[in-house]
Amino acid sequence: MTTARGRAIHFALCCVDIDVTGEANFTAADAVDLLAWKHAIFDLYAEIRASADPESAWQHWRATRDRKYRDHPQSPIPADARASFTGCPFLEYDPSWRTTAVVEDAASDRRHLRASTGGAFSFTRVGVAKFTVQDVEHELELAWNDGYGGGIFLGFTDETSGTTTYGGAFNPSCSYDGRWACPLAPPSNRLTVPVLVGEQHPLLSTSSPRPMRGEETTGCWA
Repeated sequence: MTTARGRAIHFALCCVDIDVTGEANFTAADAVDLLAWKHAIFDLYAEIRASADPESAWQHWRATRDRKYRDHPQSPIPADARASFTGCPFLEYDPSWRTTAVVEDAASDRRHLRASTGGAFSFTRVGVAKFTVQDVEHELELAWNDGYGGGIFLGFTDETSGTTTYGGAFNPSCSYDGRWACPLAPPSNRLTVPVLVGEQHPLLSTSSPRPMRGEETTGCWA
């Protein structure tokens, strides 16, 4: 998704998972690995934005992400499942789902969003993204992450959530390993159409054995 201001802002870049630094066994080496993971993801999105071929950029994003999920020590894939991990299941690329959003201000509203582990995280609504896909107009709230270094959260659910896909982007880390905690999309960010692109539900893949524990699945737009 791009903005009407001409900047290719990939909101999913900031749809980050709340990490597991509160665990007693989180070490300095884990912190360095996690920081390297974040830097690698930022670099990946910079490469995507620089590409003149959207489909090739999407393929590069998938291949790089699969490799990091298999090999990186901070991968959300459980360590004992990485050797057999063959990649995240995706639907076919469909350019008709590419869209440009008009980002508008919205009244600031600090609220707590439910987390996949049952807790809550603090976010502040900062705006809305208005866009059209499949000839239907939509509006999703943009929330600023009050913790975890900031970032814009554009989480959403749709008519396929919990059964087929997480929408036109990617599954949060908690969908693969319940020790990760992720914010869930607010009720206002439910699309009324089935999003038939993007990463499929982990339960559809034998290489992703441990789905999230939340009641509703959440997608993050790329």
